[in-house]
Amino acid sequence: MLCLLALLYYSWHLIGVFGVETDEIKSVLVTEEESVTLNTDVSVTQINKILWKFGDQGVLIALLDDNEVSLFNGTEGQFRDRLQLDHQTGSLTVMNIRTTDSGPYELNIKGGPGDRVKKFNVTVYSCLLIPVITRDSSQCSSSSSSSYCSLLCSVMNVSHVTLSWYKGNSLLSSISVSHLISSVSLHLEVENQDKNTYSCVLNNPISNQTTHLDISQLCHTCSEIHCCGVTEAVIRLAITVLVGVPVVAFIVYDIRSRNAV
Repeated sequence: MLCLLALLYYSWHLIGVFGVETDEIKSVLVTEEESVTLNTDVSVTQINKILWKFGDQGVLIALLDDNEVSLFNGTEGQFRDRLQLDHQTGSLTVMNIRTTDSGPYELNIKGGPGDRVKKFNVTVYSCLLIPVITRDSSQCSSSSSSSYCSLLCSVMNVSHVTLSWYKGNSLLSSISVSHLISSVSLHLEVENQDKNTYSCVLNNPISNQTTHLDISQLCHTCSEIHCCGVTEAVIRLAITVLVGVPVVAFIVYDIRSRNAV
């Protein structure tokens, strides 16, 4: 009986000293320029030390030891002046967060009932721009009389987003981008007299931006565009003639007057 109690005590002692309880990895999604707080869910009165690490290499960025806080800048000053550590809970706040702050964060809690490790995977998304809808004029030639309107919805400098065309609430088409790209466009063709509601949506897992299509403003027929183009050219020619004729007449008159003298 004494041997059994001694074995149980020894086993408990090993768990308390060497055993480390690890929680599941918590996923955190945030938009750049916001602040995010990674919570410990403990009280510092129950523990001896808290360490925060960042990245695959486990770089130490914050330490709470005997109620004394130490903050570190990270590799090449990545977190300079952007970290806060709560004295009461040991929770870490990253202010004005950037896309480069995405990655694994590890919390090490030492003391109390036993050492614990909590892991967070933080993903920082860029602020979304408003998509722009334009007429694809390359699809409209002077000889065309099509009753259809060709459109492009575009956005620049994006990553980890999806660009989509909707007809009402129904998805028509979409394209996803996983890496940083300078520009992405999505084509749509509608009838010039279409009365349905269309919208172009740019979204990521936490936010979206929407632009609604105004068919009456963008979708003139090709013949109207050609007509307007010809009319504009005629007007410009007429103005040139009206201004140019008097000027030429004045020059001729001036030359003749000089010759007469």
